[in-house]
Amino acid sequence: MRLTTKGRFAVTAMIDLALREHTGPVALAAISARQQISLSYLEQLFGKLRRHELVESTRGPGGGYSLGRKAEEITVADIIVAVDEPLDATGCGGKGDCMGEDSGKCMTHDLWAGLNAKMIEFLDSVTLKKLVDEQIAKGISIEEQPVKRAISSQPVVKPIKVTAPNSVFALGSALTK
Repeated sequence: MRLTTKGRFAVTAMIDLALREHTGPVALAAISARQQISLSYLEQLFGKLRRHELVESTRGPGGGYSLGRKAEEITVADIIVAVDEPLDATGCGGKGDCMGEDSGKCMTHDLWAGLNAKMIEFLDSVTLKKLVDEQIAKGISIEEQPVKRAISSQPVVKPIKVTAPNSVFALGSALTK
């Protein structure tokens, strides 16, 4: 048993988001580029994270995602559960029918069920803030890019006013004047 890419990618993306949200909403395209995760896959994951209120979305220019709660209030278990990642070492999905519906549990069912409980307990003890702090302690570089907002630093170029007739009829009436 191992954690699939869905859970690993979700945790990685949440760490990336938490590291950079102090500058405002973080675009999924930026997380996608930094973490080399497909943008469409991130959109699916963040839809689930948003439904579980772990992230909030902001639309429009300068929009993106920010944490729905403080990083110290979000655990790895919250993230894994939000993206529907199964954490189950039993062969029966925890149902207790490992040997078939009539035969019941296999001899090692309780062992694997105990492992499940320990995994959840451990993942519930690790906060997003702890993971962010570990990345900062390792010296991760967080690029300080200005947040692009609706107001541009570029001067607005006014459109050119066209005075030429825009149809044959307008051309004809302009020539007859």
